[in-house]
Amino acid sequence: MTATHHINDVPELQRIENFSRDEMFATCMELTHAVYPHDKIYGQYCTIQEYIDCPPELAFKYLADPHNLAEWTWSTRDFVESGEEGLLIGHDMLADSTKIFCRTITHEGAGTVDFHCAWDQPDQMWMVYLMRVVPAQLVFNKPGSVITWTNCHHPFYDKNPFPQTAPADRDEWVGEMWPFFYAGHKVEMDNLKKILEYRHANNIAIGSYQECQPLYRGLEAVA
Repeated sequence: MTATHHINDVPELQRIENFSRDEMFATCMELTHAVYPHDKIYGQYCTIQEYIDCPPELAFKYLADPHNLAEWTWSTRDFVESGEEGLLIGHDMLADSTKIFCRTITHEGAGTVDFHCAWDQPDQMWMVYLMRVVPAQLVFNKPGSVITWTNCHHPFYDKNPFPQTAPADRDEWVGEMWPFFYAGHKVEMDNLKKILEYRHANNIAIGSYQECQPLYRGLEAVA
């Protein structure tokens, strides 16, 4: 026999049926503070967001191509095909002699772009960067895009579970940087905003790596 359950069987729910408006407003006041400790906000999750003056379909197309990471991220470079379908290998210049593997999973209808990554080895892609492009017309009633970006504090950030795959002379571990993820990702989100808005304002191609003329190529040619 299948047991019958009711919403009231779930303990400690707070819904209008059992939690009054006054109780709700009092709780909201109690949970709202003028200042929050850094760890309270970025201890387990790191989410940032930004408005970008660029059509969402173009922003999505640009973001969805992992080869464009070499343009807008601070430190990931030189991505090439690994030999396994959909899996790229590049370098993370955050540390010396460090390989980074990346597999990108996208859903155009939802605007999601998830980068599944890992340092040193491709067998467990535990560094997951969850991004989404939202039409700004929907949420701000104006043209452009809103991009959100979330990371979760996977336990592997606390200790490298694959030390045998790390370069022998490397002392750094990516997890040591977790307290600075907000600041680091803010820099990279700002890069993404500036690049997309510059391309859009100057009618420069925005799309896949093949469709774009990477701006840094021009800089390298001049240097």
